[in-house]
Amino acid sequence: MTRDPVSTVEHRGLLADSVADFAARGTDIARVRKLRGTAAEYDRAIWKKMAELGWLGILVPEQYGGLGLGLTEMAIVARGLARGLSPEPLAATAVMSATALVAAENETLKREQLPRLVSGQVLPALAWQEEAGALDPAAARCTAAPFEGGYKLSGTKRFISGSGQADAFLVTARAGESLVLLWVPRDTAGARLALEKLADGRAFGTLELKDALVPKAHVAASGVAATTALALAFDHANAVAAAELAGVMDRALEMSVEYLKTRVQFGKPIGSFQALQHRAVDLHIHREVANAVLEESLAALDRRPAATARAVAASRVKARCADAALKITRETIQLHGGIGFTDEYDAGLYLKRAMTLAAWLGGATWHRRRYARLTAEASS
Repeated sequence: MTRDPVSTVEHRGLLADSVADFAARGTDIARVRKLRGTAAEYDRAIWKKMAELGWLGILVPEQYGGLGLGLTEMAIVARGLARGLSPEPLAATAVMSATALVAAENETLKREQLPRLVSGQVLPALAWQEEAGALDPAAARCTAAPFEGGYKLSGTKRFISGSGQADAFLVTARAGESLVLLWVPRDTAGARLALEKLADGRAFGTLELKDALVPKAHVAASGVAATTALALAFDHANAVAAAELAGVMDRALEMSVEYLKTRVQFGKPIGSFQALQHRAVDLHIHREVANAVLEESLAALDRRPAATARAVAASRVKARCADAALKITRETIQLHGGIGFTDEYDAGLYLKRAMTLAAWLGGATWHRRRYARLTAEASS
């Protein structure tokens, strides 16, 4: 059944209004400042409220308790929350982990854990990366040795987003020649998590595994199914990260324009100076181009294209939004002058968030190269 276009637009408008209202009432920059640099990283009570609003289940099919909507709807939520720098790991958990688990082949595990994810009871983090710059989700050195019908896991996973309060990890490992995706509860014997602080006050986790036992029931996927699930999660998470970057640049540009209108120098608002007007317009153009690419890419991804087309769309939007967000947030500091460099002023928080998001899952340069390679291969 196809959705009525008018109804879809109305529903998305209502969703955006709901997110804006939540951000205004349920979170603020003071909360962000309080949580940054702490081991907690985010507020589990806020996460529960997001679950009650149905946002954690946007990408989860209805048969598992979710809403079964698309990336466009998830991007609306991510963008709205990013305007207020909400620290809850929406893209890492409700997109990347949820997508990988939905695409997995262990139906029993999915029926057990996906409803818990949707309700906010369990918060899983995807542990796939092992080396800086290694961005192939299927590349794993962590070993899974067969043991009593399950596996013994050994190795180290790094750069795990949303791991601060994660209840479980979806871990990639190599079982002989085959890739496996395993559900590993946080309290599993032989698993130890350490946190590494990031520029924006959040943290990446490093998960060390030493003979950690994983029963057969916790094998989410293996072989081609595992590789496919990870590739899908990687691309979808990049698209939603781009939406978050759009939210960050939205608010940063608003702050700049507001400041240009109110800061008085030589007896007049500095926004009346032509040179600053030109810079503001340039930033506006960067944002509008990024918005156009974001809208087009999300629509393309919601049509569920083949793997190559999906990767092209994801890399295109991540590169564009990363460049635009970094440009706008850096210029925000410059346009504010000295006050923009102080930690007490919020402009720096937006730059730091843009820097972290732009680098997560591959920076703009990496994604431009990937885009160029894939489009060249597709046309040859």
